[in-house]
Amino acid sequence: MPTPIEDYAVLGDLGTAALVSRRGSVDWLCLPRFDSRACFSALLGTPEHGRWLIAPADPDAVTTRRYVGNSFVLETTHETPTGRVRVTDLMPLGDGRSDLLRRIDGLEGSVRMVHEWTVRFNYGRTRPWVARHTDDREDHTDEIITAIAGPDMLVLRGARLPHAQDGHHVDEFDVAAGETFTFSTTWFRSHDEIPPPLRVRARIRETIMRSEEYAARSDYVGPYADAVTRSLLVLRGLTHQETGGIVAAATTSLPEEFGGERNWDYRFCWLRDAALTLEALLGCGYVEETALWRDWLLRAVAGDPEDMQIMYRVDGGRDLPERVLEHLPGYAASRPVRVGNAAVDQRQTDVLGEVLISLDHARSRGLEENDDSWHLQRALVNHLADHWEEADNGLWEIRGPLRHFTHSRAMVWAAFDRAIRAVEQHGLDGPVEQWRELRERVREEVLSKGFDAGRNTFVQHYDTTEVDASLLTLSSIGLVDGDDPRMLGTIAAVESDLMRDGLVMRYRTDTGVDGLAGDEHPFLACSFWLVTAYANAGMTTEATALMDRLVSLTNDVGLLSEEYDPIGKRMVGNFPQAFSHLTLVGAALALAKATGEATHAAR
Repeated sequence: MPTPIEDYAVLGDLGTAALVSRRGSVDWLCLPRFDSRACFSALLGTPEHGRWLIAPADPDAVTTRRYVGNSFVLETTHETPTGRVRVTDLMPLGDGRSDLLRRIDGLEGSVRMVHEWTVRFNYGRTRPWVARHTDDREDHTDEIITAIAGPDMLVLRGARLPHAQDGHHVDEFDVAAGETFTFSTTWFRSHDEIPPPLRVRARIRETIMRSEEYAARSDYVGPYADAVTRSLLVLRGLTHQETGGIVAAATTSLPEEFGGERNWDYRFCWLRDAALTLEALLGCGYVEETALWRDWLLRAVAGDPEDMQIMYRVDGGRDLPERVLEHLPGYAASRPVRVGNAAVDQRQTDVLGEVLISLDHARSRGLEENDDSWHLQRALVNHLADHWEEADNGLWEIRGPLRHFTHSRAMVWAAFDRAIRAVEQHGLDGPVEQWRELRERVREEVLSKGFDAGRNTFVQHYDTTEVDASLLTLSSIGLVDGDDPRMLGTIAAVESDLMRDGLVMRYRTDTGVDGLAGDEHPFLACSFWLVTAYANAGMTTEATALMDRLVSLTNDVGLLSEEYDPIGKRMVGNFPQAFSHLTLVGAALALAKATGEATHAAR
């Protein structure tokens, strides 16, 4: 059986992220960037596909773990009958390097530890050339191990290095109370010089300090504050510090159904997900991040509005060809394992609405537009004005026939609405009369064709009576009031049709609308949307009860995956998932507003 998804914690350096299991195995790491090829891929296969294990030899050790304060510096404590040790794991921030640092501290008695370093580049396919060297420098001489294949090179440092054994590097040793063993793995381009060793204590201290400073910038003081803070940190951790690109998750192909085919690569920047991330950050007082992402957007989308994609690479690159990694057996035998994402070529009309909502929010929080940023937005809105009636693939990237999805149509309304606000409230220029006319036409269409009067509910698309969880957002974007009878009817329909053991499905997969085989589990973002819809409707008792349950589903270090299996009580899908964490923040903000609790600290 694979390691349960909830047993992983994430480490990150604002450029990429690693997943480390409770036992102490780094099973996923792409270097130097989120969307680079993995050098540790055991998450989607076996230890033969690459991992870095530092763990007690005793498989029955009692393990607890925590992040240090508001950081992603992970402390894992292992206790055995003979003693107790603490392992500190982190990817240092702020030095422009790609390092993974692991330190073992003996706390009590003596503990036998296992060390295994297995590097497999190119998603576990390529065994590198591994050699032991002496690194001579002016101030020290170190023994190191290097692993090289093509453009990639890793160096392992440590006071006690493992020895080669059947394509792995392994060791066992005892750690007594008071002893410390430190190890680091560093990526660099194979034609460059080997980087110098880290200043370990300083890098740990500085990494914690930078994260604490970031968390302190939040002005949120409402309910579920701890969960909100951790979610804000996750969203920051999924943002590429240099480019401003925000990835949807740190992983690829963690399945929506164990053993099924619904396995996707989420290590890219969806405009929608990034815009929603910005809304969550802005709701808690972060404005600088919006400017960084807006600049990324300008670079990524630059050119003909006709060519705007729904997603891009971290650096704004456009090519995301989807291919299958046949050599990987997949998590829990879930195949295919995919890298790249064919949805890049889809038409998703809702995306521009999400982008303009977030930028409208940013303007209201004081972010000033420059000529380029507004000219781009205006060009995109004018392009939408010529194409708004076209069918699309919808929010959920339906791989079946194009439809007029009600959520997409509502987001078209939102795009025109926010463009009009930019002119009327912020003095920007644009064909506002045309936009007003189109806004009204779209609203009338949604309220007539996207609503089933017989069921008193909005519907998934214009040719069905099925509902979709995305309809829960219609009150949040302002299309209808939260307590409008049509919205209350939609909430009731979602409760009736899409609830599974108290959590919300995206839609009913058995209708065949998505063109895929198999099923999936409740989508956590949808359940948080229901909390927000309850709050907007004044149903605060229901909102609080559901929010309490959802927050309780985070793992022991506060992380959420894409979906949750309430029967098996386990996480499902890519991890950690930005969509889950950003909707957690949004639900907390909505509930705080509905209950009258303070949501912002004085500044």
